[in-house]
Amino acid sequence: MSEFDIQTPTAFDPFAEANADNSGAGTKEYIHIRVQQRNGRKSLTTVQGLKKEFSYNKILKDLKKEFCCNGTVVQDPELGQVIQLQGDQRKNVSSFLIQVISYVL
Repeated sequence: MSEFDIQTPTAFDPFAEANADNSGAGTKEYIHIRVQQRNGRKSLTTVQGLKKEFSYNKILKDLKKEFCCNGTVVQDPELGQVIQLQGDQRKNVSSFLIQVISYVL
């Protein structure tokens, strides 16, 4: 029987690395830019996840001036402060934030 040793399969958890505390999963801070449909062709762009040290009102003022749209800063109990802009401004906001954040850093 030495030729045919029986090997018992061990339990393999494919998500063990993701569940580990020191894996680094979820440590990156992302900025989420989303669009929400209102009614008809109307839409709303939301920006969340900016760092707290940034002034939301100054960023909103620059976004409104740059893209000729209206907007507001909303305090959400789960998400914190969220910037809302009228229209689908996803591409504009992402390029604007990349320029601003690279300039700041």
